[in-house]
Amino acid sequence: MTAAVTAADHGLAVTVLDAAAATGGQYYRSPAPALGATRPQALHHDWAAYEKLAGRFERHRRAGRIRHFTWHQVWAVEATGENAWMLHAVTGPEGTGRAATGARNLLVATGSHERQLPFPGWTLPGVVGAAGAQAMLKSSLVVPGRRIVVAGSGPLLQAVAASLVKAGADVPLLVEAAGYGAYAKAPHALAVNPGKLAEGARYGAALLRHRVRVLTHSAVTAVHGNDRVRGVTVSRLDGDWRPVPGSGRQYDCDALAVGHGLVPQLELATALGCATRDGTDGTHALLLDEQLRTTVPGVWAAGEVGGIGGAQLAFVEGELAALSVIRHARGADAPTGRGRYGRTRALLRTRHRMRAFAGAMGAVHRPGSGWRGWLAEDTEVCRCEEVTAGGIRRAVDELGAGDTRTVKLLTRSGMGWCQGRTCGFAVRELACPEGVSAAGATADRRPFACPVPLSTLAEAADGGAGGDRRS
Repeated sequence: MTAAVTAADHGLAVTVLDAAAATGGQYYRSPAPALGATRPQALHHDWAAYEKLAGRFERHRRAGRIRHFTWHQVWAVEATGENAWMLHAVTGPEGTGRAATGARNLLVATGSHERQLPFPGWTLPGVVGAAGAQAMLKSSLVVPGRRIVVAGSGPLLQAVAASLVKAGADVPLLVEAAGYGAYAKAPHALAVNPGKLAEGARYGAALLRHRVRVLTHSAVTAVHGNDRVRGVTVSRLDGDWRPVPGSGRQYDCDALAVGHGLVPQLELATALGCATRDGTDGTHALLLDEQLRTTVPGVWAAGEVGGIGGAQLAFVEGELAALSVIRHARGADAPTGRGRYGRTRALLRTRHRMRAFAGAMGAVHRPGSGWRGWLAEDTEVCRCEEVTAGGIRRAVDELGAGDTRTVKLLTRSGMGWCQGRTCGFAVRELACPEGVSAAGATADRRPFACPVPLSTLAEAADGGAGGDRRS
């Protein structure tokens, strides 16, 4: 949204292909109008910034400078000439329609999805992603249970727990696998981002006020129940995230919101051939230069695809990327106009500051290799294809699989509906020798960025109707 309004402010014609039903992305989800929510801002942090941005976006849309197509999920992009692209999207809530859109400059802002680490019982009804629990609350005004344990790793957990208790849920525990004291190892990143410290303090005060007990260096290592969640076992972890023998303690609850950070959603960009880098959090992110250009000419990226950093960083990078696109579109190697040049320098300084904190945050909450000790042989790792930890270990130990691709061919892990988004990190780690992290492994590259009906592929091959929007 920030990139779109910035480009439109400077006279460029912009087309936004939005996978969602409305603006706001994952962060600023809003309740459906039919729910009649009167105060959606109560569920959000910094709602005023979104309202201001949404107002600018809507004014440009009404003036025709921005064309906004909702329920358009891009599954492939092809080069059709120099500085020319054709984007193919599935459309509608069910993804049964199709559209093709031409463009001269491409900005990828596909965001991220939640990282999950499997453990016994994590497939029981009542276990939801931490970000999923927040999305349920923001978009549907519901919570996953009455007594909810929040667990995993990362600053998102504090926001989720605070939102749930504010909505009336009982949150007895917040279980953090890392420790907040590790942030002290990055004093410069903290010093130049005082707002992050203040934000953490606000969440901490809210949790204390609602009597949410915070356990650090701990993890939910098992979920109990038959038809749904009845309780969880929380174990202490050593420095490598291995459960400390005999430390497990059971707590009653009827829901678990769990997540271990976010993963950049790179399928579209890597299919284009964009290079990636290793992130401090153990994920892959796009390799970008100072102007947010990818390694593929004519393709820019902003937000989480360049590394997990949060909404405020996405605002900055969206504007910075748009200014770079503007210079490219006008054939200039440097910013024209003193005002715009000064704005670019200010944005770069802010980006460097925020990226420093994001790097420190990723390192603090990066999963230790000992999390594999949570797994039983029959623990499902790939839920779509029902592949267990034991099956993956046998592929590695007995059949000689040494990478995720070979494990996938031997076990079908990552070949289901989610295409490895849920299990990909875990499978990659299990494919490595015990005690070794999969850092440095190559990011997955797939021909399609999302599931596509065969009928859509057939129509595209035959040149069938679907629309051709050029921008």
